[in-house]
Amino acid sequence: MMPFASQVDGFTLRPSRLIVAAPVLVIAALAILVWRDPYAIVRAEYARQRIAAGLTQRSVDAGGHRWIYAERAADRADAPTLVLLHGYTGSKENWYRLAEQFDRRYRLVIPDLPGWGQSERRPGADYGYAAQAENVAAFIDHISEQPVVLVGHSMGGGIVAVVAARHPRRVSQVALLDASGVRFKDNQFGLDVLAGRNPFAVTDAAGLERYLDILFHDRDARPAIPWPASHAVISQRRADGDFEQSVLDRIGRGDERFLPYDLAADIDQPVLLLWCQQDQVIDASAMAIFAARMPQARQVLLDGCGHMSLMEQPAAVAQAVSELIAKGTPR
Repeated sequence: MMPFASQVDGFTLRPSRLIVAAPVLVIAALAILVWRDPYAIVRAEYARQRIAAGLTQRSVDAGGHRWIYAERAADRADAPTLVLLHGYTGSKENWYRLAEQFDRRYRLVIPDLPGWGQSERRPGADYGYAAQAENVAAFIDHISEQPVVLVGHSMGGGIVAVVAARHPRRVSQVALLDASGVRFKDNQFGLDVLAGRNPFAVTDAAGLERYLDILFHDRDARPAIPWPASHAVISQRRADGDFEQSVLDRIGRGDERFLPYDLAADIDQPVLLLWCQQDQVIDASAMAIFAARMPQARQVLLDGCGHMSLMEQPAAVAQAVSELIAKGTPR
């Protein structure tokens, strides 16, 4: 008998054959998993990014919704808590590159907003600025006993503005990154929204490419979405199409589309306004328009990035937010 060989139903399995068979079996198992749940590969990559950023996934019930969020503790109990809110069609994973830029001077809390990502979506619920602001206020009550530094990108920035104005005791400082909810110089994105279209709609590979082209100016910063992950993303976005349209009807064309701007004058906290010069979604002209309502706000305009400042220039964004926390205003 050959050493380290075994008999199975009369066949001899030698070590060399086992070594060859093992990866084949793993690949087959992964193929079955992806076939049954195509989005599994996307979730696996998100988990890898979360772990790399030192974040832990948690959940909480707040505001009538089940929230899923990522958290990283600070190195001291009295450290500031940063709550980071993603934008329209986004998720908590959009913040992971930025999270890696922050050290443990801060506690990081990064949720999927209700209706988005892994957090609960209730049929027929309102996910506009005002309703989401109340949801966020309830979430803050559950995750922090002290006021938080509230940072929002795009739609999340509009929500942050409403929370800061209506719930000032929950918010110590405000950062609005390429924030929506304000009138700005006409661009193709805005004209499409007013015409009833969803410029972010994704139903096929070409739509996914257009979506990324609108969001990112720096192509090197775009996330790689190879097949079969791209197939899973397209399928998920197609399934979310009606929900996306319902939210856009509220925040892009409805009566509250300028609610963040209207309430900005009531924001007394220190404010950071940060934009990218090449933003094709919320034109950079919006920054000065917001600033006119908040004379205490400091403005940071980055060059060489589009709508996704938090992913295209995370180091610069982290520096500006850190200075907001340390000094009350960024440099």
